[in-house]
Amino acid sequence: MAVSQNIKVAVDAVVFGYTSKEGLSVLLIKRNIPPFKDAWALPGGLVGDHESLEDAIHRELKEETGISINYLEQLYSFGQPNRDPRNRVISITYYGLVKPDAFELHADTDAADVAWFNIKNIPQLAFDHAGIIQTAHERLKNKIQYQPLGFELLEEKFPFSELEKLYTTVLDRPIDRRNFKKKITGFGFLEETKEKQQLSGAGRPGNLFRFNEEKYFRLKKDGITFEV
Repeated sequence: MAVSQNIKVAVDAVVFGYTSKEGLSVLLIKRNIPPFKDAWALPGGLVGDHESLEDAIHRELKEETGISINYLEQLYSFGQPNRDPRNRVISITYYGLVKPDAFELHADTDAADVAWFNIKNIPQLAFDHAGIIQTAHERLKNKIQYQPLGFELLEEKFPFSELEKLYTTVLDRPIDRRNFKKKITGFGFLEETKEKQQLSGAGRPGNLFRFNEEKYFRLKKDGITFEV
């Protein structure tokens, strides 16, 4: 049977940001072209005929947000026939987790604006991008339970409570603090220093921690399994 095909391929990026103060956020652009003009959306666009998917997503991020990210992981392919009112478009999506204050945002091309939005305060989005973000968030929550993740988002030396906060924020649920500390320290990539946490109020300051990069990145590459 003959198959009629007129399909375009796009890429979209779910860039999560994390800070201790702001929590988990998502990078969005405001579209300045139809359809969904003036609506917020994920950065992304069509892949060029002679362009790889990876080159396309990095180009779109640079053009629409002004940022460059070293590593994005492929998430999923979204291809419902009606997801774009203009054409049949399949989107290959990517996701990553970064420190927002490490980037200077700058909207360009078909983006009128670019901003970080807290994961709990996402505006109404264009296309099927709300579902894409939900899928990416679930993938991130799953990944953080089998691979050490997020130490790049903390200061060089940090109180253990900051690591706990990172995990509870990404997982969006409480964790067993005692069990969590026992498991994390048992892997050997976390080192306790003799430096004390600076407290603004009353209380006993705890020691600061740092991670052993060699052990951390080796375990992150190989993958480790633990339940939080």
